[in-house]
Amino acid sequence: MSSVSITISSKRTAVCLLSGGLDSATALAFARRDGFACYALSFDYGQRHRIELEAAARVARSLGAVEQKTAVIDLRLLGGSALTDAIDVPKDRLASEMSSGIPITYVPARNTIFLSFALAWAEVLGSSDIYIGVNAVDYSGYPDCRPEYIGAFEHMANLATKAGVEGSQRLKIHTPLIDLSKADIIRAGLSLGVDFALTHSCYDPDEEGRACGHCDSCQLRLAGFAAAGTADPVAYRP
Repeated sequence: MSSVSITISSKRTAVCLLSGGLDSATALAFARRDGFACYALSFDYGQRHRIELEAAARVARSLGAVEQKTAVIDLRLLGGSALTDAIDVPKDRLASEMSSGIPITYVPARNTIFLSFALAWAEVLGSSDIYIGVNAVDYSGYPDCRPEYIGAFEHMANLATKAGVEGSQRLKIHTPLIDLSKADIIRAGLSLGVDFALTHSCYDPDEEGRACGHCDSCQLRLAGFAAAGTADPVAYRP
């Protein structure tokens, strides 16, 4: 697990899952707004590209994370997703297609794995708070982005930790974006000082890091910026 330390703070601490995308960047900004000293946790999990990890590091620095760690786990061992296996990323799907069924870009149990790591780090830090940028509106059909899932994991976490069993603290999983549209997320991020030019969302970028503009993530992102009335500052390939 790699680690970059920035400063030390005496504020209440929160572990913030940070992928490098616009949702996780905005969730980190919410945690900062809420007065937390933010510890950003990213994952090198065998995804198709490392560009999002570079984006996560940029965002962590920009938003003043106290520390950023990158956990290395290889979900290519399991496969089963277009993000970790030799499976084509779907392109140019209709909104109706994106909103029905679970897409092949879903990585099995990914948020469960990520939240488990966040829970472990929160225990070490003595933190009661985890932030995650899941969204139940523009969520591409991922089952581990639903409020029911987050509530179930939070309940489990409070049964599974030393602090929870001893009653010394109760873990809270914060989902500030859960009921927001993509446009609302972008507006909120801009108001909280997120530089979206530092983020990366594309599932299938080229070697120069330019977004494809056609995968589900790009289409949701572009539609969100259009609805928010502002231009997406990242580069798209022709």
